[in-house]
Amino acid sequence: MHDFKKGEVVLINKPLTWTSFDVVNSFRYFIKSKLGFGKLKVGHAGTLDPLATGLLILCTGSFTKKIEEFTEFDKEYTGTFVLGATTASFDMEKPVDQTFSTDHITEELLLASARRLTGTLRQVPPVFSAVKIEGKHAYEYARKDKELLMRPKEVTISEFEITRFALPEVDFRVVCSKGTYIRALARDFGFATGSGAYLSALCRTRVGPYLLTDSWEMNAFKEFLLTEKLLAVTTESPAENKPE
Repeated sequence: MHDFKKGEVVLINKPLTWTSFDVVNSFRYFIKSKLGFGKLKVGHAGTLDPLATGLLILCTGSFTKKIEEFTEFDKEYTGTFVLGATTASFDMEKPVDQTFSTDHITEELLLASARRLTGTLRQVPPVFSAVKIEGKHAYEYARKDKELLMRPKEVTISEFEITRFALPEVDFRVVCSKGTYIRALARDFGFATGSGAYLSALCRTRVGPYLLTDSWEMNAFKEFLLTEKLLAVTTESPAENKPE
C-alpha cells in the first residue's frame, strides 16, 4: 500500500497541454476525494511547459523535502525543431513571426551546430518563462508586451544528438543540466545554422536515475490506486481455527 502521508515518489507522464501544477492539483484532489486523505503536501520536481510531455516527478508528504534534490539531477529530452522560422515564445505557443531560408542547410551543418552548442554555455532564458524578475514571472511581463532584459545563465549541454534530418524538421536528443531551456536551445540552434528555429515537440525522458518508461499515465495510476484501496478494504486475514 502507498503511504502518501509518510512520503512517496510518483512518476507521471505529463499529458500534452497540462501544466505541471495541473498534474499536482489533479493528483491532490483525487487522493483527497477518492482515497479519503485530508490535508496532504504534494509537489513536483522540475516544471514542464504545457506543450511538453514526459516525466514529471511528484513527491508527497515528508518527501516534498526532497524536491530540491530531484531538481539538481541532469535531464534528458527528445523532440523536434522546425527550421526556417521563429516565434516569440520559441515554441508553438505563439505564431510564426519571421521566416528564413533553409536552402544552405546540410546535415553536416546541423551536426556542426549541435557540437557548437555542446558543453558549458551562457544561455539567455526565454521571455515566456517562469524566471522571476522583481517578484513576478517573466511570462507575466511578456504577455503584457513589456520589454525585458533577460540575464544569461550558465548551463551545461552534455549531449546534443541529431536523430532525424528531414527539413524543415530536425529531431534531437539532449542531456542537460538543471535550468536549461530547450526552447532557448531551439533559438540558439537556429541562429547557429544561419537560419531560424522553434520547438514543435518536446518530451522529457529522464530525470537523473528516473525514467519515463517507469512512469504512470495519470488515469491509469488513479485506477490502480482505487483497486489498491478496494483490495485493502475487502481483504481480511482468515480467522484461525482453534480446537474445541
